[in-house]
This record gives sequence, C-alpha cells and structure tokens, in this order.
Amino acid sequence: MRRRKKKHDDEHIDESWLIPYADLLTLLLALFIVLYASSSVDAKKFAELSQVFSEIFTGGTGMMEFPSPVAPQQSGDESKQAASSSDNEEKEKKLSEEELKKQAFLKDQEELKEIQEKINQYIETNHLELQFVTKLTDEGLLLTIRDNVLFDSGSASVQDSDLRVAEELSALLEMNPPRNIIISGHTDNVPISNAEFDSNWELSVMRAVNFMKIILDNPKLDPQWFSAKGFGEFEPIAENSTSEGRGQNRRVEVLILPRVSE
Repeated sequence: MRRRKKKHDDEHIDESWLIPYADLLTLLLALFIVLYASSSVDAKKFAELSQVFSEIFTGGTGMMEFPSPVAPQQSGDESKQAASSSDNEEKEKKLSEEELKKQAFLKDQEELKEIQEKINQYIETNHLELQFVTKLTDEGLLLTIRDNVLFDSGSASVQDSDLRVAEELSALLEMNPPRNIIISGHTDNVPISNAEFDSNWELSVMRAVNFMKIILDNPKLDPQWFSAKGFGEFEPIAENSTSEGRGQNRRVEVLILPRVSE
C-alpha cells in the first residue's frame, strides 16, 4: 500500500530579508534627516537631530551629541547685541583717540603761550612794542616785525644797527624739541624798480632769506626746521590807501608752527 504524502499546512516562508531591508530604510531615514537639517543649520535643529539619531541607534552614544562642526547661527536679537557691542567698542576707541589728540593739542598750545610770553618780555624790556607784535593764531605763534626795524627803504639787507635784535631773537627761537619755523617777507603795493629788484615780490623774498640767514648764525638752531617765503604785496594786513596802512603791510613775519594740529 502506497504511503500518502503528508501535507504541511503550516509551511513557513523565509523572512530573513526583512532585516537588511529594515536597516536600509533606517539608513535612508537618517540620510533624509541629515539632508533636511543641513539645509538650515541652527542649534535647535542639531539638538532635535541628535535626539532622533539617539532614538534610532539605541545602545550607544548619540552620534550628534558631539559639538557641532558648524557654528550655530545667532538669533536676530543676539546679532543686534553683538553689532551694538562692536559699535560701542569702536565709539569708545574713537573717543579715546580724540581725547588724547585734544590733550596733546592743548599741551602744545600751552607751550606756544610760554614762548609768546618770553618774546613779549623781550619786546617790553627793549621797548619794541611799536615795532614787534606777537599773536597766537590757528596756524601757530606769529611774530610780526615792521620792516623799518630791520631794513632801509627798498633794501633787503638787515641794518647793522639791528643785527643785535635779530641775534637776540634767534636765542628766543631755541626750543627742545625744535619746531618748524617759517619766515616770510611782505611789502606794500607801491611798485619798486631799481638796480637790485624788479618787483616787490623779489624784495620780499630776499628780505625773508637774509633775515633767516642771520637767525641761523646761531649754532643751536638747525636749518632743516626753517623755511623762507616772499609774498610781495599780495597778503596785506591793512589798507594801502594810507601811509599808516602801507607801513603795516611792509613787514617780516616769523611763524612758529604747532606740533599738533587741531
């Protein structure tokens, strides 16, 4: 008698492929989360991402628990606070520099006032108030000398009788550290034409140069700090319509420059 085959109703299908399939889906999910998070990085999303990965890959340290490789973006308020702090630091630095500059300027002005007092004392002692005038200006300390103190009319040579005045004035210009000094010549508008000069401009230049040469006979003065200019009749300080005004315009000026500008 033929034995009948036994039918297995509970035949079981092999489902081992589900394990790698599930792992693949898990990895794809993790990939999409990473792509989503990386599109807009901030601290909050990184924290959420860390939590998700910790839940997915249990049994170990969450892979996103390490410090973020990308600096978290600041919120609007944090950005404003940082910008405000930077602006305040810049303002404080600028104010500090301006204050230092202002203090240096004021100190320099005090030094110029002291030099002015020394020159005024010399003028008073030698009774030269009508010929010498000092004035503290924005450009520096200005000493004005009437031309008849130093020169004969139409001449650029310093009179022998006034050589001592120029020499004593040079001693008042000794400063430590030294200052830049400009010596300039000026005339009235009356035309000049003689064997020596063709114009007032030439006369004014040579008067400034010759006076500067006498000043620099002082070995304590360094020529590199001095310069000479001639302006002719083109920078009057009074009207040329009167003899008194023309007398004021005929002059030599010594300008002692400040070391610090305002």
